[in-house]
Amino acid sequence: MKLFTGLLIISLFLTSCSQTYYIVRHAEKDTSDQTAKDPSLTEAGKQRAEKLKEILKDENITNVFATNTVRAKSTAQPTADYFHINIEQYSKTDSAFFAQLKKIKKNVLIIGHSNTVKNIVNGLCNKEKLKADLKDDEFDNLFTVKYKRFFGLHIKFARQKY
Repeated sequence: MKLFTGLLIISLFLTSCSQTYYIVRHAEKDTSDQTAKDPSLTEAGKQRAEKLKEILKDENITNVFATNTVRAKSTAQPTADYFHINIEQYSKTDSAFFAQLKKIKKNVLIIGHSNTVKNIVNGLCNKEKLKADLKDDEFDNLFTVKYKRFFGLHIKFARQKY
C-alpha cells in the first residue's frame, strides 16, 4: 500500500511539472471570394475544427490563443467552448508573446497561420525545429511542444497529422 501511495504521489508530481503547447494553423479557409480580406472557414475547415476539439478533449486545455481573424477564431472556438474558456487574442509572435505563453504552467492551444506557426514552434522550443513556413494548402498539422520540469527543463517537440 505504501508503494502504491508513493508511486501515486510521484506520478502526480511529475504530471504537475509538465505542460504542453498545441500549435495548429487555422483550418481550411474559404477562398471562393478572392476579395475577402477575412475569409471564414469552409465546411471542411469547420469539420477540422471539430476534429481538433475531439483530439484535445482529454488534454485539460486552460488557455486558447488565436489572432483576430474569423478563420483563426472559428478554428479555436469548438475547443474553447468545450473547456468553457475564452479565446485570448494575440497579434505578434515575438519574445513578449513567447514570455506570456511560457508563464502559463498548463496546457495551451495556439492557432496560427501559414507564416506564423514556424515562429511559434521555434520560439517555444528555443531553437529552430521548423525551417520553413507552412504551404498554403497545409491545414492538417498538429505540433506539440512539451515542457517537463524535473531536474531542469526538458523540451520535447512532435508533429502529427490530424
